[in-house]
Amino acid sequence: MADHSPPMEPGPILSPELPLLTSPPAMVNGDGPQQVILVQVNPGEAFTIQREDGQFQCITGPAQVPMMSPNGSVPPIYVPPGYVSQIIEENGVRRVLVLPQPEFHHGGHSPLHHPPPPPPPPHGHLPAFLAHPPMMPPPPHLYSGMAGSGELSSPYISQYHPAFSEPDSHGPHGRQQFVHRDERTSKTYERLQKKLQQRQGGGGGPNKDSPPSSPQKSRATPPTADAHNGLGGKEQELAAAADGSSKLDEKARALQERLDNVNKPVVTDVQARGASLSWSAPLSPGHESAEAEGLKEAEPNPSDPHFMYEVTVSYSGKDGKYKSASSGSESSATLEDLRPATDYHVRVQAACEGLKGAASEPASFTTLSCEPDAPGPPKKVNGTKNSLSLQWKAPCDNGSKIQNYVLQWDEGKGTGVFEQCYYGPQKQYRVTKLSPASRYSFRLAAKNDMGVSEYSEVVDLFTSCSVPATPASPELLKAGVTWLSLQWQRPAGSPKEDDIGYVLEMEEDGSVRGGSIKNGLSAKVAAYNTEGKSNPSPVSELTTTPDSPACPARPALRGKAQPTSFRLAWDPPKDNGGSEISSFVVELSEGSSWQQVYSGSTTEHVCDALKPGCSYQVRVYCNSEGGQSPMSETLQVQTPAVPPGPCLPPRVVGKPKARELQLRWAPPQLDGGGAVCSYSVEVCLSQSEESREVYQGSELDCTVSSLLPGRTYSFRVRATNKAGYGPFSDCTETNTGPGAPDCCCAPHTVCKSPTCAVVSWEAPPCNGAPVTEFRLEWGVAEGTMQMCYTGSALSHEVKGLYPATNYFCRVQAVNVAGVGPFSEAVLCQTPCSVPAAVSSVHALRESEMRLERSTAERDEEDEDDEDSPGLYYSPSTCLGLRWEAPCDHGSEITAYLIDLGERQPIITGPVTKYIIQNLQPDTSYRVRIQALNSLGAGPFSHTFKLKTKPLPPHPPRLECTAFSHQTLRLKWGDGPGKASSTDSLQYHLQMEDRSGRFISLYKGPCHTHKVQRLTESTSYTFRIQAFNEAGEGPFSNVYTFTTPRSPPAPLKAPKVERGGDQSCEISWEALAPMKGDPVSYTLQYMTGNLEFKQLYKGSASSYTMTGLQASSEYRFRVCAHRQCQDAAELAGPYSPTVSLHPQRPEAPAGPAVGSRPADAQRPKRSLTDEQWAFLILMLFGVIAILIAFVIQYFVIK
Repeated sequence: MADHSPPMEPGPILSPELPLLTSPPAMVNGDGPQQVILVQVNPGEAFTIQREDGQFQCITGPAQVPMMSPNGSVPPIYVPPGYVSQIIEENGVRRVLVLPQPEFHHGGHSPLHHPPPPPPPPHGHLPAFLAHPPMMPPPPHLYSGMAGSGELSSPYISQYHPAFSEPDSHGPHGRQQFVHRDERTSKTYERLQKKLQQRQGGGGGPNKDSPPSSPQKSRATPPTADAHNGLGGKEQELAAAADGSSKLDEKARALQERLDNVNKPVVTDVQARGASLSWSAPLSPGHESAEAEGLKEAEPNPSDPHFMYEVTVSYSGKDGKYKSASSGSESSATLEDLRPATDYHVRVQAACEGLKGAASEPASFTTLSCEPDAPGPPKKVNGTKNSLSLQWKAPCDNGSKIQNYVLQWDEGKGTGVFEQCYYGPQKQYRVTKLSPASRYSFRLAAKNDMGVSEYSEVVDLFTSCSVPATPASPELLKAGVTWLSLQWQRPAGSPKEDDIGYVLEMEEDGSVRGGSIKNGLSAKVAAYNTEGKSNPSPVSELTTTPDSPACPARPALRGKAQPTSFRLAWDPPKDNGGSEISSFVVELSEGSSWQQVYSGSTTEHVCDALKPGCSYQVRVYCNSEGGQSPMSETLQVQTPAVPPGPCLPPRVVGKPKARELQLRWAPPQLDGGGAVCSYSVEVCLSQSEESREVYQGSELDCTVSSLLPGRTYSFRVRATNKAGYGPFSDCTETNTGPGAPDCCCAPHTVCKSPTCAVVSWEAPPCNGAPVTEFRLEWGVAEGTMQMCYTGSALSHEVKGLYPATNYFCRVQAVNVAGVGPFSEAVLCQTPCSVPAAVSSVHALRESEMRLERSTAERDEEDEDDEDSPGLYYSPSTCLGLRWEAPCDHGSEITAYLIDLGERQPIITGPVTKYIIQNLQPDTSYRVRIQALNSLGAGPFSHTFKLKTKPLPPHPPRLECTAFSHQTLRLKWGDGPGKASSTDSLQYHLQMEDRSGRFISLYKGPCHTHKVQRLTESTSYTFRIQAFNEAGEGPFSNVYTFTTPRSPPAPLKAPKVERGGDQSCEISWEALAPMKGDPVSYTLQYMTGNLEFKQLYKGSASSYTMTGLQASSEYRFRVCAHRQCQDAAELAGPYSPTVSLHPQRPEAPAGPAVGSRPADAQRPKRSLTDEQWAFLILMLFGVIAILIAFVIQYFVIK
């Protein structure tokens, strides 16, 4: 795996966790100028490389070493004896694998007979061979034809043969051979060894009895060999191994398919708690098919791989969770520790060479039943001096119901010999006639149909005895402040087996604490068992040790707390714990720590040297012979605060503004024992002594507003806390800056004309800076005014106004300090004027040009015809106009003037719609309108061009061109039957219904219309109207057309039945009378190809024909006739024909032949007329399709 070099110390180890090259860029496939090769080092192996600085580095597996070749060729890899190098390309990445191989002996012996590899050396990570010296050139036999080429040639895999050596554990170089050091490497070695054996033993390699191949047959290597490396002359064997290694992926897939075909296990020897399994090794698909066909039996193949098997078991069903039960290389297994009478499912899974197959189909079995499990020991539920009541629980029955229980005892002898005292199905038993205070041992077993279970654990139970004797007085062991420890002896004469309890009674007439017994404390004890309670023992007098005193009462203030002192007083504790109080201790705390300020026997103390406005906590405790008492409750004392000291004078922050100043100050140095809660700032003018408060709050700065520009002000500040205000600070004087001008007075407006007004105003106070300009705003509303003038003048003339309109204006002054406020808005109303021009004129639609009539006329027309449309002006001689009323400019519009050019102008009233009559049809007119009011005439509107429509058309003549009993085809005019929908002339056809009203049938440009769904022998009334873009013309005169009677319906083919040799009966369906008209029938027949002849005419529905010729073929058809009462009869269509074939001679034994013989004897029937017509129609259709196809293919394309 490395170059043979002199012995050296291994270099730094390459950690397997280092990120190596696993997916190199596009240059790895040899297309680029560089080549990246990944050398894979297996676990337990070492790889030595020489770096650019000349140092050697030893890399141990598992690892992948990326190697870069600048010229695109694969670098030479030198491997130790017993290893081969192999190039594998996966997803465009080439890897060099250095793999172990079995040893080869001279003479072509198979490696299958070689002994196993020697044990691993003590240091598996070091190379176990000598490397090439660095100055030696690489051997020429490793990779040939690769120098200076970007493409890899077929790699030559060299295999080293060991030199002749003694059978020891050392290699041919005097070192111990390199072997694997972990189980995974050993398995890989064994797997590759088996694959090489399969390829060399059964493939194209030499067998064990054949002579070695000639070295001249290998063109990839020179005929010479490297003796230093121990190389032989068997290059063909090595080339065959290289070709076989390229098929590892195919063999792996074949092995995976073989692993997936593992057979279902066979379950044998099923017991209650175990079962035996066996299975056969997975076979290849070829062997499996041969065995299935019975061609040959599956024999173990010595070249088969070594399989490992895993058995999994499920007791929760076929699809339940499986758990591993056993694993190994054997093809059988024994399952143990199973549950009796339980269903199990077992399956086998095979694995080999790192591949794992799918699990086999599960085999199911059920374990046998057995004797029950051992029950638990019986329990005592009750007992007396002479009996014991026992009870127990049922154990698991293991598939067979428990029938009886066996209870044994030792009869109280204690010898370990048990006798049966109960046998039965119950789970409780009472043992009687026992001795008092005695021990008895019991054990239990269960029995079912399969046998008797094991016995339970032995349990010892005791019977009761007599009432215990009086015990001795209790003794004091140890005493405490609030507790006593007592002990007493067992009553004399009580057996050890007796279960005795005790009752301790205490008598306390007074309080017992801290060693003082006021009225005495006594204790006595009594013993009891199941038979009763003994007399109490003599009384023992007891006492406790002294206790620490209780906490003193909470201290209280005496008098009022001063800013620097206060007086405390407290009461001694109510319970001194049995001893006198020796001292009191007072502790004072200002924060988190406590300090002792007094210790003495008095119950008062004065705490001084305090801070004003501070909160203090005070507590007291006392000491005595019993110890220190707990702390008393804490007293919170707050010393009163004093007003704070004076503040420093306030200072101005930033540049003074015209109407406000920003002030800031610092808190007072003395807060008086209370937090400063607020500050008060006062201001006064320098000429005045009166001051006012401008700020009060807790902030240390404020903004003083509402000042006058260019004034001098004086400010002072003082602080306050809960004790009151402190003294004022010294005053600070400052000047305000110049300000914007004051508000201007309301401007004065004068209207010079309806469209012009003059605005004037006065200059306001300047507030320290002269006014530089004035701004005038003008608008029709106070909220929409816009700037119309800026300048230094005191007046402005506004032009372009609307007459009779209200306007608002205001003005403001501006100086260098800013913009002053606006003045009050002033209303200005312009005088009235002539109306404005009419903006838009529209032509009325035809539906809007209705003729105005009086109310009486309208009511009379509504009574005559409610559905008749109203009368309209003719659009051919009238023009309807509509316009929007213009602005009247303050004076109501009284009239409009309509100018039509050459015609006389028309004056109308104050309306916005007018219809001009008595015009020429299809003529254009230019119209303009002018509004008039009391002040004069306004301007004309824009000129509009309008045109009258031509006269509507006259109605055409209506004719009936075709008719039937249900349809009428009507025609009018001289045009074609069908017309385009864009034709200007169109028609409206109407028909009168039963109620006498005309309904619309058709509306469009066509000249024909077919009326369908009519009733036979009925008269219908029609009228027609023509209309175009000029309007609808008048309706035509009324036309009446009548539908004829309907002929009878076509009959079905008649039925023919042969009655004899020369007669037959023809029958057909009968029709019902048609609207009272009777129906008759005509029957015709035809012989051969002659014409049809009438055979019968009448009202019957059947006819018998005689005189038939035996050798002639007859055809029959029938039709119906309607016998009209006031008209000629109407004949319906003939029915389909039916044939009567000539009668064939009958066989002697055959049955009588009727009019319809059997299919085998029936002659070929000729086609009917309808069938001939259908056949001809189909033939024409096929020819038309072929012609269309030929035109499409040869002409269009």
